Amino acid sequence: MENDAIGAGVRNGGLFSTTEIRILICYILNAIKEPVPAMMLSNILHFEGIANGFEVSDAISNLEKNGQIAPVDDESTYYEITPLGSAVADELDSSLSLTVRKRAYIATLKMLAKIKNAKGTRFKISNENGHSYITCSAVDGKVTLIEVKMLIPDEKSGTFIREKFLENPSEIFSDIIEKLSK
Repeated sequence: MENDAIGAGVRNGGLFSTTEIRILICYILNAIKEPVPAMMLSNILHFEGIANGFEVSDAISNLEKNGQIAPVDDESTYYEITPLGSAVADELDSSLSLTVRKRAYIATLKMLAKIKNAKGTRFKISNENGHSYITCSAVDGKVTLIEVKMLIPDEKSGTFIREKFLENPSEIFSDIIEKLSK
């Protein structure tokens, strides 16, 4: 395929064709089978070196215009595949390399897991008596199920801890509960 996409930030093996980027987006939405935030999809494909973020945003816009993907509702920035987009994915996904499909799929799953994990957690970075703390909480609605407060060297460390925590908060809390209940 012709290289007609902007290649900034795209690694070897990434996508340089706008057609391939559109096919990949349809493939991801078809495989995931749940709505995905457009901006996060654009960012994840860019940071993984699979496609240029601007090209992904443009592809999402074109796919929406063509009726292959649609926003979940009028207010939403989350998109889902339409039957037309599913047909494109089923017909053309084999035109993409297995490596690109796998990398994009795994990166998208990780992104969605972080989004879901963030809904059941709260974080607070605070300064008390000249010290910085991060408080990580598992919540169910307005009820706090478990809360952990840690001394941290600085706010930058708190942001790093938050990102690591969001990868699997249930595992972290399960480990704490297990240790405390032995």
